[in-house]
Amino acid sequence: MKNLLSVLKITVPDKIFLKDPETSDLGKRIIENSILLIDEIGFDNFTFKKLGTKIGSNESSIYRYFVSKHKLLLYLSSWYWAWLEYQLVIETFSIADIKLKLEKAIEVVTKTVEIDSNFSHINEVILFKIIINESSKSFLTKEVDTENKEGYFEIYKRLITRLEEMILATKPDYEFALSLASTVLEGSLHQHFLNEHFPSITNCKNGKTPTNFFIQLIENSLK
Repeated sequence: MKNLLSVLKITVPDKIFLKDPETSDLGKRIIENSILLIDEIGFDNFTFKKLGTKIGSNESSIYRYFVSKHKLLLYLSSWYWAWLEYQLVIETFSIADIKLKLEKAIEVVTKTVEIDSNFSHINEVILFKIIINESSKSFLTKEVDTENKEGYFEIYKRLITRLEEMILATKPDYEFALSLASTVLEGSLHQHFLNEHFPSITNCKNGKTPTNFFIQLIENSLK
């Protein structure tokens, strides 16, 4: 089971892209280098023209895969959430104790990401930094409701639902399971952001991690 990720394909909603970048060498180079370039210059300064220069390809070739850089960010975010979902399933499937299962799930979705050699064209560590710093730009838009109806955020929502189910397995009568699950997922990103940029307003530093905080929060909430 630990080798599951090596044989499974990370699936992203197909409405996000025009052509699946996983199906060609150019597509994989687009994904690989877009991660590196966004990390280097930020999403606001990122353009397909700059990406084309970086990969030695025409800007128009990138538009054959994504209609806009917004869709590319949606792709990167969806890929990350799908990858994290696989991690969650693999790490928790054999745990019978429901409390230990939930604790392990919280650890998986809140910990600092390490590199995964199963996907050589994607640096998960750098992608994690982008998710922390830029992923909110994928849904803080005027088009969010339309994109939600079209299924762009289905993986993100499914991951939250998985956490909700584990919370309810621990305490079936807890009435804020979805709110708690979404708070853990988004809150962990915020705590990582604060640790990096505003360490004076978070306790998640000096050996204390977002995982420590959210495990304690879950335990206190479900007493």
